[in-house]
Amino acid sequence: MAAHDALNRDAPAAPAAVAVRDAGLDDLPAVAAIYGHHVLYGLGSFEEQPPDLAEITKRFRAVAEAGLPYLVATLDGKVAGYAYAGPFRPRPAYRHTVENSVYVAPGMDGRGIGRALLAALVERCTALGRRQMVAVIGGAYENAGSARVHAALGFKEAALLRAVGWKFGRWVDVLMMQRPLGPGSDLPPDR
Repeated sequence: MAAHDALNRDAPAAPAAVAVRDAGLDDLPAVAAIYGHHVLYGLGSFEEQPPDLAEITKRFRAVAEAGLPYLVATLDGKVAGYAYAGPFRPRPAYRHTVENSVYVAPGMDGRGIGRALLAALVERCTALGRRQMVAVIGGAYENAGSARVHAALGFKEAALLRAVGWKFGRWVDVLMMQRPLGPGSDLPPDR
């Protein structure tokens, strides 16, 4: 055997590619498990009890009814994360702005899953004619990875809200980041 064959045989396998696609009802048990973990152990959500599958399904349908994207990322055929865009606020004047949510499965950080999901979400919301995307990052300092991913995709810090949440026996900050979509605020909206 040639020396280069031995080296190649012992080399680690290339990381599997992350695939992003529209979420379906069959993905929701995995979505519920991922979100449940973040509710119980993280600061990215200010919920304190994980919602059950019926509630996750209701939320999924609300996003679909709003005509907004709900995506999953798969790695080696398994759901490794999910993301969706929801209305930023319910009043009609906010209709051109969306808020993103991105969650990665436990133990899957650092593999490009969150970045792939967020990039696809930005692309889809831009194609839908939305003009601004807002990220509300709970645990601003603890979720520095989320802030870095958002910054890498063009989000800028818009506000730091100090001590607005109480979770795990302490006050928690929220970092708000924002990026324009398409022409952003340079042109009036089409509708």
